[in-house]
Amino acid sequence: MKLYKNLIISAVLCCLMMLIENCSSSSLVDEWNDSSYHGSPLKKIFVITIRKNPVQRRIWEDAFVSELSKHGTQATASYHLFPDVLPDTNQIIQTVQEKGYDGILVTRRLINETETHYVQSYATTEIASRYNFFRQKYDTYFRDVQHPGYEESKVIDRRAIDVWAIRGDERMIWSAISNSPERNTAEDVQNDIADLVIPELTRNAIIKSGR
Repeated sequence: MKLYKNLIISAVLCCLMMLIENCSSSSLVDEWNDSSYHGSPLKKIFVITIRKNPVQRRIWEDAFVSELSKHGTQATASYHLFPDVLPDTNQIIQTVQEKGYDGILVTRRLINETETHYVQSYATTEIASRYNFFRQKYDTYFRDVQHPGYEESKVIDRRAIDVWAIRGDERMIWSAISNSPERNTAEDVQNDIADLVIPELTRNAIIKSGR
């Protein structure tokens, strides 16, 4: 009975180790907000992702627009107005003035970093079998297997996210850097935005907390 119990515990621990290793951990660092800003939540935001890759630009802009809309904020992806190339400063100013945006959200990619950490060694109890010549059958037994520790490296995708208020004197009111494992799918990007950025924007009353 004890052997079976040890086997179950070992299997659970092994699964947990695999989940931890495969889990994507994301965070916001160097977060800043303008404590002197006391304006009402932004209602209409122009979203710009500074990327030469047109697909990545669309993925990030669409993800922000989708999440902002869930909080009653009207948002527009820049590629809808400038599909071929990123707008320059003059084009952004003209667009904001003509269409009445009261905020701009800009994301830009920073230099990636490589993060290395050591995975501790661990032991598991596994089922094995061997042939018994005297009984002419296979006997089942349990054995302890030691898994050595190792170093694991992953590329960290770093992005700066800035929010500007366009009311009277234009100024940045919130900024942060997101650190995440490299993101390749729209779902990955949207999950990071929903879990990291949007809660901070609502907490600082930059956008509404709900519909």
